Amino acid sequence: MDVVVENENELTRKLSITLPEEQVSKELDKAYAKLNKEVSLKGFRRGKVPLTVLKKNFREKVEAEVGEQLVQASYFDAIEQEKIDAVVHPMIREHAFREDGTFVYVAEVDVKPVFGLNRYKGLEIEKPATTVTDAEVEARIEALRREHSVLRSADDDYLIARDDIAIVDFQGFHDGKAMKEVHNENYSVDVGSGSLGEEFEQKLIGLKRGDKTLYEVEFPADYPNPVLAGKKVEFKVDVKGVRQRIRPEVDDEFAKDVNEEYQSVADLKEGISKQLHAQKEATLEGDLDDRIMNKLIEENNFAIPKRLVAFEIEEMIKQTEGKLERSGLTLESAGLNRDDLVKKNEEVAEKRVRGDFILKKVAELESIKIEDEDLERGYQRIANQYNMSVAEVKQFFKRREEVLPFVNELLNEKILRFLREAAQIKEVTA
Repeated sequence: MDVVVENENELTRKLSITLPEEQVSKELDKAYAKLNKEVSLKGFRRGKVPLTVLKKNFREKVEAEVGEQLVQASYFDAIEQEKIDAVVHPMIREHAFREDGTFVYVAEVDVKPVFGLNRYKGLEIEKPATTVTDAEVEARIEALRREHSVLRSADDDYLIARDDIAIVDFQGFHDGKAMKEVHNENYSVDVGSGSLGEEFEQKLIGLKRGDKTLYEVEFPADYPNPVLAGKKVEFKVDVKGVRQRIRPEVDDEFAKDVNEEYQSVADLKEGISKQLHAQKEATLEGDLDDRIMNKLIEENNFAIPKRLVAFEIEEMIKQTEGKLERSGLTLESAGLNRDDLVKKNEEVAEKRVRGDFILKKVAELESIKIEDEDLERGYQRIANQYNMSVAEVKQFFKRREEVLPFVNELLNEKILRFLREAAQIKEVTA
């Protein structure tokens, strides 16, 4: 195998790979022999078709299959031979069987960037002090009252208020045309929850059973539902019924209903305060990771493989398509353009790719690796989260061949933990 390497740019290598005649002819002979046993041609017995006839009828098909096999069998040997640290699958170009019996193809591949890492230990990071206010505790109690409330059918003359459940038929119109995705009958709207948009729900307040109305809602560009995002939609609404949410009083019995460990309202407030504090600490830990990564990305500006960024963008778009598919939608039916999504996700994808290279560089410099106990803790965490046994979790990863992404996730967590512990964290008043 002969390999010629050219540097197309800082991170792209062009490999011209030539495979010798003896290797190529061997694979072609095997392919034609296999074909001879399988093919049926008029005037010839199976297995007795002359090679010249096979080549005349099936040459293009055989060479396409053999060419692909030769590339797969030789590419990894070629990059190992030339000590090329490839980061994505290659772009294969200009493959051909030559008259001298050799096979040649060109592989374009992006390589891992070589860079020096600026200061990564002792980073100065600000962390807001963790405080829980009485107002936050009261807000959580109100949320609990809402969760423990009962629903009661309202009288015909009762006017819808916030926190009520309105049962409606609705049809959305955009540019005068009915939107088939924005239609429902006997739909329960939790008024004030924001599930159908704050403006849509606000316009239901003050209506009563039997009312029919028509109103327009302008949805922001970042509205979660892509079918509605950035559109002015006119809604035709028919109120079919109203159910009132009756909240319980805050007393010792309510505290016991929330958690059997609580015996009084005081216990309830103390327990909620501790929960909020733990949740804030967990959120701040994630925020610290983001601040550390942002600082590292700002201070380490190096070239990154464009194909790897494109791969990351494609993965992000696939996630969007998956979410839409679960709602019975496609990019087109949701009014989304693939090119726009590529541009929208490019900056985030570049940060992810650069950040991952930085983390792996830290791991290399600090000899951070995933040990068996790290894996076991990871399996146990997932088992606890999804109420599974550790054995079931391991079988899940083995079956879906997703162990490597999982290991990479655990490694990144370990690196970030090291960076947090090595940082100079200054607690500041929020």
